[in-house]
Amino acid sequence: MTGRGIDQVLPRPGNPALREPSATDARAYVRLAGPIGQPAGFAWPWGDALAVLDGFAPDIRLINLETAITADGWFAPRKAVHYRMHPGNLGCLTAIRPDVCVLANNHVLDFGPRGLADTLETLAGAGIRTAGAGLDAGQAERPAVLPVPGGGRILVAAGGMASSGVPRSWAATDGPGVAFVPDLSGRSADRLAKRVVAGKQPGDVAIVSLHWGSNWGYTVESDQVRFARRLIDAGVDLVHGHSSHHPRPIELYRGKLILYGCGDLVNDYEGIKGYQAYRDDLRLLYFATIGAGATTLRMVPLRARHFRLRHVTDEDAEWLRSALEHISLRFGTRVTRGDGVLTVPAA
Repeated sequence: MTGRGIDQVLPRPGNPALREPSATDARAYVRLAGPIGQPAGFAWPWGDALAVLDGFAPDIRLINLETAITADGWFAPRKAVHYRMHPGNLGCLTAIRPDVCVLANNHVLDFGPRGLADTLETLAGAGIRTAGAGLDAGQAERPAVLPVPGGGRILVAAGGMASSGVPRSWAATDGPGVAFVPDLSGRSADRLAKRVVAGKQPGDVAIVSLHWGSNWGYTVESDQVRFARRLIDAGVDLVHGHSSHHPRPIELYRGKLILYGCGDLVNDYEGIKGYQAYRDDLRLLYFATIGAGATTLRMVPLRARHFRLRHVTDEDAEWLRSALEHISLRFGTRVTRGDGVLTVPAA
């Protein structure tokens, strides 16, 4: 979530105006998190995450980009919160070299069709693929396809649901919008899975990225579980869930990973009161290894401080390990810790 307060500390801050009940200026969020020397460099928000990413050297880097990249457009009506990052701050994204930005979420159209068009154009100009939003339904639903070194491809399809705050009116049709998933029915799961499975070839990996569920809380409803498992049954290799501001349960189902909610990595929430019990200052980088033999997950815990990700203490790492294992008990998921890494062993 590189808009709003994050955008304001970067070299090219956009218009700080907000239309929120409690804030009319994005710099209010900077003051809550301060002190931050301004302008901060483009790489500032990522901090220690940059070296971690380079050390793991993943084949692809996939993020949920929950902001419009625009200096234009109008405030979407009937929304309490709007996110935008100035196109001049694109260096904040390119600093981590993402391969795919998922855009099926409840903020990509915060500044209307113009803001979405600017976002798509800016990312395409930087060579970053997108999934989950487009100028029409065909573009929004089309999976991103990435070749993998050594052979095979990774296919990424994305969808957004009303449960995460995506307005139904944002659904892409003949015009711009997001790949909207109307419900948690088996029919909707099959339709979503088909987008990536239909084009899957031997050696390919199919990922479905979902913006679903509430911002806070650890509960995963039974219909969400059924939906995610149906995706796996249909041939999807990994379900990448997001919307919650903190991590949610992890499941290994039939040897495939279901991440029900990955939590935020970068946002401007420091200093906001009311949710301290969830320790949303603690963040995770997820490294999934998907192969013919087994699927494993390694996670590196980080902590946000002054809008910057830093390494955590052993105490914080253990808190996060214990919390993840506890909330994932219903799925029999184990989480171990060693050398600064949390691991979900292969089933």
